[in-house]
Order: sequence, then structure tokens, then C-alpha cells
Amino acid sequence: MVVRVATVAFEGIEARPVDVQVQIANGNVMFTLVGLGDKAVAESRERVRAALNASGLALPAKRITVNLAPADLPKEGSHYDLPIAVGIMAAIGAIPADAIQGFTILGELALDGAITEVAGVLPAAIAANARGHGLICPQARGGEAAWASQDMDVLAPRSLIQLANHFKGAQVLSRPSPAIRGAVGLQPDLRDIKGQESAKRALEIAAAGGHNLLMNGPPGAGKSMLAARLPSILPPLTPQELLEVSLIHSVAGQLAGGALTDRRPFRAPHHSASMAALVGGGVHARPGEISLAHQGVLFLDELPEFQPQVLDSLRQPLETGEVAIARANHRIVYPSRFQLVAAMNPCRCGHALDPGFSCSRQPAARCVGQYQARLSGPLLDRIDLMIEVPAVNAADLLLPPPAEGSAEVAARVAAARHIQIARYAALGLPHVSANAAAPGSVIEEAARPDVAGMALLREASERLNLSARGFHRTLKLARTIADLDGASTVGRPHLAEALSYRISNGQALRAA
Repeated sequence: MVVRVATVAFEGIEARPVDVQVQIANGNVMFTLVGLGDKAVAESRERVRAALNASGLALPAKRITVNLAPADLPKEGSHYDLPIAVGIMAAIGAIPADAIQGFTILGELALDGAITEVAGVLPAAIAANARGHGLICPQARGGEAAWASQDMDVLAPRSLIQLANHFKGAQVLSRPSPAIRGAVGLQPDLRDIKGQESAKRALEIAAAGGHNLLMNGPPGAGKSMLAARLPSILPPLTPQELLEVSLIHSVAGQLAGGALTDRRPFRAPHHSASMAALVGGGVHARPGEISLAHQGVLFLDELPEFQPQVLDSLRQPLETGEVAIARANHRIVYPSRFQLVAAMNPCRCGHALDPGFSCSRQPAARCVGQYQARLSGPLLDRIDLMIEVPAVNAADLLLPPPAEGSAEVAARVAAARHIQIARYAALGLPHVSANAAAPGSVIEEAARPDVAGMALLREASERLNLSARGFHRTLKLARTIADLDGASTVGRPHLAEALSYRISNGQALRAA
């Protein structure tokens, strides 16, 4: 007799069905596990053996064979423990074999029989619901699984004994409720920042259109404070975006307590991060920081201190909104449509642009040039706004807090985003929610300047030597500024402001 238990294997954020086949037959006493599993899967034999013993069940003195089908699909992770144990329990009659039909099962076992949490419960629950199955998962992830469907059967036991008692009718497990993660403590607010009005304006434009932003300024000017407050003015995630973000975080095991939130992700990796940490990879091709920042913000502080190869690896994801991780036997694609916000000092010491400063090592111009040469031209071409953040003096700090905070700015950003969503939905692009994500062919029509603006754009393109990408990004930026103003047409003032942000080191274009 062969007992079959349904579970899943993960390929990126997709959960592929896996059939756990358990056979107990006469022969030499042994426990064989086949089906192209990794080290964690091979070690599940000992965890299952110990968990069953702790639950009062001994493995029969027979030949136990467990096959994970399809056999040519790589199996990774410890979530196969629970389906293997449940299959053995059904095979020896500890639970009714027909009771587990119609359930997809995943979970890791502790040696005392407790069921511990695993990553990927949300995509597994969605895949199970699509197959018409219920889900059995660890109790710690029940609130995550409950989001898949209101009509789906979800069991979240604490231990093997509790699960067995439920199937025997001695105990009833209630369906878990969807878990929601609320705000913890005081949230960063733009009202905390004194001065830096031009930087706040750039931050508002970046939020309204989903544009990439680079802040250049001396140490202590408030660049990191500004970046940390960007999520406070961004609109909440839409239901579709929430699902995409939660699937990625679930696979990465970063849904705290299985709770979902509509706040956009904010990731700030250290500048020592490797390429695999940033774009994803490793032995099991896990999602990197750019995927964990999907539909949110990726903040790179001290941008030139990152390895040049690591920074250049961002170029393709910034354009396509996804990253493909290729391995010898499989290829995984993760979504990675993020908003890049970066901060840097003008030079290594950080004070090359201060009035009267003289570098002790070399001329200030050379110091600045060498430091900023660590950033490649193609990467800078993908950044829409480049601003200079000047140092804040004591007089600014003594001023009272500004009257306008994140709530007021967020209202203007939300109004601009509604305009953009309606615009692209009318053009047959419902998946585009911000100007930065619009295709170049579409933005040429949506952001067509008036006569005065066209003349300015033609003159500026020659002076700045804009690339085709730079040209389209300037149009997108001008369209966002016009949306914030509530203007239906992109005018000369909108283009003048957009062009000023395309020039590095905070130099303003005086062509308006």
C-alpha cells in the first residue's frame, strides 16, 4: 500500500505540486528517502524519526521508502518533514488515510514533535487553493495561510499529537484568522526635518512618480533622514501589489509572525553587501534586497562605497522590473520593481564642496572626480533626480518644527498617483501605476510638452547631451511635476524643473 500526501516545492515565488509517496513493506529495516532532495531533505529522516518517537509512535521494523515526485524536480528545505511524518502515520494507521486527502501539507518538525515554522506558506496556500485543497501548516504561520481564501480549510497545529487528535475527532482545530501587522512606535515624519526645503520638494516628486533619487551632500546634512521618511509619503500598497510583496517576503521567510501589511518595503543594505545579497542568488537562489524592496524603496547609503560590480548589477533590474537568477539546472525570476534612493558624500572626506575647504591630499576637484568616478555613467543615467543636500547650520536647527508634515505631502502624492493610474488605465496599461514605470513610447504622448516646453527641451537636449533614456526620463519627471500641479499639459516650468534635477552636483539649469 502506498500513501500519498500533497506538498509543494518552490521555484522563485511559485509553488509547484509535489507528491510525497510513502510505502511500508517487508524487508530489511531501513528508511530510504529518494526524489532529488538536498541536505535538509535528507536529514528529515532523523527529525521525523525523533518526532514520531516523542509523539508515542515507533517506526515499524520494516522497509520504509519515501519518494518525492516528480523525481527530477530539485527539492530544497525542511518543510517536507511534516508531509513525510503524516504519510508514515497514515501508513501505520495512526490517523485515517482518507482524512489527509484534499490537503496540502508543509512544516518542519522539532525533535519533540512540535511543528515549527517554515518559509513560503503564503505561496503554498495560494497554490493549494488553486488545486481545490486545504492547507496544513505550522501554527506560527496560520495567520499567513488564512489570507489565501476565506473558504479554504486551514489547519495550523502546534504538534503532531494535536494534528492526530484533530483527525481522530478528539480535538477540533479552529481556522486561524488573517494576521495584520500594525505600525510599531513612532513613525518617521517629514516634520522632523528642519530646513532642506529643496530636498523635501525632490522627495515629494520622487514619491509622486516613483522616480529614482540621488542625494549628494556633506556628512550630517540629513540625507539618511530624508530617505527614511520617503515611505511615510508613499501611497499604501494596492491589493495586487500587497500580494506580490507578501509572496516574496514569505518565500524569504521574512513575514514576521505571518502578518501582512500594506506599508511599502524599505530596504537599506550596508555598503559591504555582496552581489548575491543585493540581487539574489546563493546555493538556493534566494531573493535579494532588490526583490525584497519590490514595490517599495531600496536605499543605498554611501553609494560609491559599494563595489562597482555590485552597483552595475542593478542596471538591468532598474529597467525591466525583474531579476533572473540562472543556475546550471534551473532558472528563477523574482519581481524587483523598486524605487532606488541613494546618498553619497561629494568626496571621501565629505567636505570638498565646503566654502574655503582645502584637501590635504590633492586638489578638491581631483578628489571629487576620483570618488564619483566609482559610479558608472549607465547607472547614473537611470537616476531621475540628482540633488545637492547642503549642510544644516545651527540657525536652521533652532527654528520651530515645520507646519507641513508627511500627512500633507502624502495627500498630494496620492492625488498625483490617482491621476497617473487613471491615465495609464485609459491607455490600456492597468499594471502601470506611476510615471517612472511607463514605456517610452507611451510617455512621449502622455508628456508631450507645449510649444515653449518643446523649445526648451530641444535646447537642453543639445546642451546636456541627453541619451534616449535620459530624454524619456526627463519627460517622465516633467509629467510627474505637472501632475503634482494638477496641469493637464507639460509646460516650460515643469520641464525646467525636471531638467534641473538631471544635472549632477545640484547645478540648476538657467534656461527657463
